[in-house]
Amino acid sequence: MNNIRKKVAFHTLGCKLNFAETSAISRMFPDDQYERVPPNTRADIYIINTCSVTESADKKCRQAIRKLISQAPEAFIAVVGCYSQLNPLKISEIRGVDLILGTNEKYNIRNYIQGFAGKQETVIHPGPLSGFDAFHHAFSIGDRTRSFLKVQDGCDYYCAYCTVPLARGGSRNPPVASLVKEAEKIAAAGVKEIVLTGVNTGDFGKSTGESFTELLGELVKTDGIERVRVSSIEPNLLTDELIDLTATDIKIMPHFHIPLQSGCDKILRLMRRRYTTGDFSTLIDRIRKQIPSAGIGADIITGFPGETEADFEETCTFLQGKDISYLHVFPFSARPGTMAVNMPGQVKYSDKERRTRTLITLSQEKQLNFYRMNIGKTYDVLFESNKNRGLISGFTPNYIRVWHPWKKELPGYIEKATLTEIAEDGRIIVELKNE
Repeated sequence: MNNIRKKVAFHTLGCKLNFAETSAISRMFPDDQYERVPPNTRADIYIINTCSVTESADKKCRQAIRKLISQAPEAFIAVVGCYSQLNPLKISEIRGVDLILGTNEKYNIRNYIQGFAGKQETVIHPGPLSGFDAFHHAFSIGDRTRSFLKVQDGCDYYCAYCTVPLARGGSRNPPVASLVKEAEKIAAAGVKEIVLTGVNTGDFGKSTGESFTELLGELVKTDGIERVRVSSIEPNLLTDELIDLTATDIKIMPHFHIPLQSGCDKILRLMRRRYTTGDFSTLIDRIRKQIPSAGIGADIITGFPGETEADFEETCTFLQGKDISYLHVFPFSARPGTMAVNMPGQVKYSDKERRTRTLITLSQEKQLNFYRMNIGKTYDVLFESNKNRGLISGFTPNYIRVWHPWKKELPGYIEKATLTEIAEDGRIIVELKNE
């Protein structure tokens, strides 16, 4: 390369894990050779880290690729990640893509592009995955508020609807000690909160004989880190020990996001999930007993093959009776290579959309009730750096986004704040304790 720095832009689609990995990949490009620029500006190189969890995610990936090619036709376009691993030939049909790398190869991207001298024939390099793939460390650094720390990758569950094992390989993790060292780097950058991410985060320890609770217990000892939050954890891996630790350690945030997927045991069996609605109910009851103000979210898939109207009503009734804070609702998306593609009882698109809207409405009701329960309570709020209509926002430990009039000294700091009202636009307004 010559002495002129090349402009490189990164565009990430999908989950928090992808964002952590993109951040790690971006740090492989030294500042003396590359200038990092936003993806909505002209660049010499665009790296698109993709998602393939649903058909909609695939579509968004293709749209993003075409938009960046149109924005800078002469730029080098590299497409990496899950969609690249699963469907590289589909991506190669998009004229203007130069390089396609899979799940493992994306960490060697600099080696692939260093000889770039102009547009070329598409190079495709997604390799096969196994249960013995390397774990690639990753964490995000972008502001002084929070960092996403990758603690686990891959999955051994093979749920009937999910392509993740095909896109990322088997479950694996690094030793606790190595993640503690990464937490120390994050703390040194001034970050206050770590969010633990992974494909099946609670499965941590399979590779090293350790446990997820052990990991949490060590991370909270890191000087400078004041909060540790778990992004998502499977119901069968949310142990009593983990709930107890969350209830007793002030650094572990009382927020649980649990992929339930259905409130009907028949559908859970068809999905090949590893728990029942009774197991989930026991979990919620235990969390509420130990941590009454905890934020509890759940993922739900509507219209899974075989889901009748009666099954859906069973899910609705079940969810209405559970003391949870919000839902993330997705219509079922048939993914090539999964068992669910060929299952009988495929549900019409219109029925999936209607069921999704119904549960989104229920989620809004539950979230509003959760907000109302918290009005008048005082929490430590970690404020973010963004300014919006003269306001600054932050999160409570139990994952309520709250708002306060902008103050330049607040971003990146934790302040005691009382939730005072729900504004007409739905924002939760707080009053600082020291005001």
